[in-house]
Amino acid sequence: MDAQFLNQIPCCLLLDPPGDGAWNMAVDESLLESLAEGRTCCWRFYQWREPTLSLGYFQDLDDRRRHPPSAECPIVRRASGGGAIVHDIELTYSLIVPAAQPLARQAPRLYATVHQTLIEALAQLGVNGASLYGHDGGDAGGQLPFLCFERRSPGDVVYGGAKIAGSAQRRRRGAVLQHGSILLGRSAAAPELPGIAQLAGRTVTGDELTDVWLPLLKKRLGLTFSNHALTESQHRLAQRYVDDKYASHHWTRGRHAPLG
Repeated sequence: MDAQFLNQIPCCLLLDPPGDGAWNMAVDESLLESLAEGRTCCWRFYQWREPTLSLGYFQDLDDRRRHPPSAECPIVRRASGGGAIVHDIELTYSLIVPAAQPLARQAPRLYATVHQTLIEALAQLGVNGASLYGHDGGDAGGQLPFLCFERRSPGDVVYGGAKIAGSAQRRRRGAVLQHGSILLGRSAAAPELPGIAQLAGRTVTGDELTDVWLPLLKKRLGLTFSNHALTESQHRLAQRYVDDKYASHHWTRGRHAPLG
């Protein structure tokens, strides 16, 4: 186990059915809000009901015209930064760490550990050669690519020069939400992006990846998983976030105040 993460930390495990964009983002925020001041973490795996484009928090909605293949996809704006993501043939995860847990004060190491265990999980599934992108300078100057998976930042997971996984973090009252996407295959709504199936010649399903990744996360982060579903109050809060935020044109369209 990583010496930084020795204590056994209680962690709810949510294995959610596919949802639409507004609901998926609202659940992440509901979990962050409801768990921020407790001691229990939450790990959530989820997928998408239909190919969906998510904008990074600071991206302009009008920029979606830069990517015609995803023009017919429904759109949602994330509460985290970065480039746009076409969520389709992928596995998405989120991790919520309350402020009271030491993990919340080690956000860069948390990011790296999650990605390193992903690399180890892929190797167990026969996808050898994935690595962490390590260039200190990140993307070159000038206009960044519209799509997140055409950008490169230190700590991204790459395979054969292509990005196959990336994550983003945000904070609330000292708690951390980290969520990210693992590109399992090429989407017709983003044909320029090969996934693991095309790059490695090996089909990896979300269930297969979940089964081998969870034990590694348990060991390296010191998490003790227990299966859960959303509580009634978390479900109500998520629905409020759908109605008031993620499904609203104002949120999708506009620039917003800095995140707290």
